[in-house]
Amino acid sequence: MKISVIGTGYVGLVTGAVFADMGNEVVGADIDQRKVDRLNEGVMPIYEPGLEEMVRRNQAERRLRFTSDVDWAIQNTEVVFICVGTPPKNGGETDLSFVESVAVKIGKNLNGHKVVVNKSTVPVGTGDFVKKVVLMNKRTDVDFEVVSNPEFLREGSAIADALNPSRVVIGASTEDAAMKVMELYATLEAPVFITDVASAELIKYASNAFLAMKISFINAIANICEKSGANVTEVSKAVGADQRIGPEFLNAGLGYGGSCFPKDVVSLERTARKLGCDFALLREVMKINDGRVDHFISRVTKRFPNMKDCVFGVLGLAFKPNTDDMREAKSVTIIQQLISMGAKIKAYDPVAMDNARDIISDITYCDSAYGCAKDADAIILVTEWREFRLLDMRRLGDLMKSKVMFDGRNFYDPEKKKSMGFEYYGIGKGEI
Repeated sequence: MKISVIGTGYVGLVTGAVFADMGNEVVGADIDQRKVDRLNEGVMPIYEPGLEEMVRRNQAERRLRFTSDVDWAIQNTEVVFICVGTPPKNGGETDLSFVESVAVKIGKNLNGHKVVVNKSTVPVGTGDFVKKVVLMNKRTDVDFEVVSNPEFLREGSAIADALNPSRVVIGASTEDAAMKVMELYATLEAPVFITDVASAELIKYASNAFLAMKISFINAIANICEKSGANVTEVSKAVGADQRIGPEFLNAGLGYGGSCFPKDVVSLERTARKLGCDFALLREVMKINDGRVDHFISRVTKRFPNMKDCVFGVLGLAFKPNTDDMREAKSVTIIQQLISMGAKIKAYDPVAMDNARDIISDITYCDSAYGCAKDADAIILVTEWREFRLLDMRRLGDLMKSKVMFDGRNFYDPEKKKSMGFEYYGIGKGEI
């Protein structure tokens, strides 16, 4: 099948690469000429395990190409995926201006029947909006259909998620349109849910909001554990063993971040309010999440009441491991607060430091975790990269000024760290 993917950001690039790898002819289109040039040279704009190899392989086999000529891409394909950004506005509502601009382009370039697929995360009702914009701008008497096909990709495992999806959701107003999109996923043998367009749009927001709620819930439980002497790790294990609940997203820590959960939770709450529905639960989810960094910093300041001239080594900067994404990364807020109190920061991340430098400038970037530890008063683990699990802790401790560790992800075994002479502070494991 001939497919165009408009937008070569995270979702668009992964979507295009995977569909090409499944044997389709794919054109990735983007108005950013520099990005297109670099993609044609095999240079990825993002870090995602396995993505670069997949893109280069399909470029070599001529199933995947990139262009800045969006008009050409639309005219020469039968299925057009909209994969542009949907950032939040100042009030939290979703900005659909990029989606609208693509819809205008599609309308002006309709030269035959096409299926327009919204893969960007968009509020309920966007399918009707896209259809209206295309109709207003089309110049020929040809039919088209708008389908919602939300993505469920996790950064750091997006290729695996795309090739082994937990479910495929297709929202369409006609059976023919639904079957056209379903044909693209047929070889994956994944469960397929065919719904109306509005339901498909809402499914993505409902999924992300529910997962965010689980994270905020266990973090609220962690606060109780710290006051009562309970251990949140033991609590979450037993709670997660209940098949009605499940263990995923029940890890206490610094809260959720990244490009999806923060904006999607806000967007769903704003959409509910606009429709006259009071979704107070989501406001509490956001409130709990917003307080996680302050709570964590309070534990650091209780141990180090005089921050002036303290040196802290921060391990991990990306919002989660296996990505270089710094959007809504907890490291940024933590570092900024510590600096405002007079502390000096050294930091290391395996892949996100180039992106971090664009955001945080008044710190020392190190080439390893051991560089972070040298002469540090404490180590603060923010992102649980696998390589941090395999650190030589005795060497790390020997380099430090004082062997104090704040574990923002409950990544390490407290007893093992204490047996090595570390003063260890985790999340939800007793007060300092």
